[in-house]
Amino acid sequence: MGPINLICWGLGVVLIAVGYLRARGPWARYQDLKAQEANISRYEGWRGTRLHDDGPSAATLMAQEMRRRAQVGGLVLAAGFVLVFVGFAVH
Repeated sequence: MGPINLICWGLGVVLIAVGYLRARGPWARYQDLKAQEANISRYEGWRGTRLHDDGPSAATLMAQEMRRRAQVGGLVLAAGFVLVFVGFAVH
């Protein structure tokens, strides 16, 4: 076990933690926005009305942004896992 292994493991663990913390909040907000949009769709179906479709709503745009932020956090987390495995592979 050399210093390169320890550096890879340490950086990997840090990236895993940072990625998780970075993805957790936006992912929860994205799920909330998705549930709210589904609820609105059910309500509109029940009432038999549709709002004017003037393009994507602010909630839809926010959901897309939250999903993108969660994906970036997930990529950071995945990079951390790769570094941990590289730490085991490097001799």
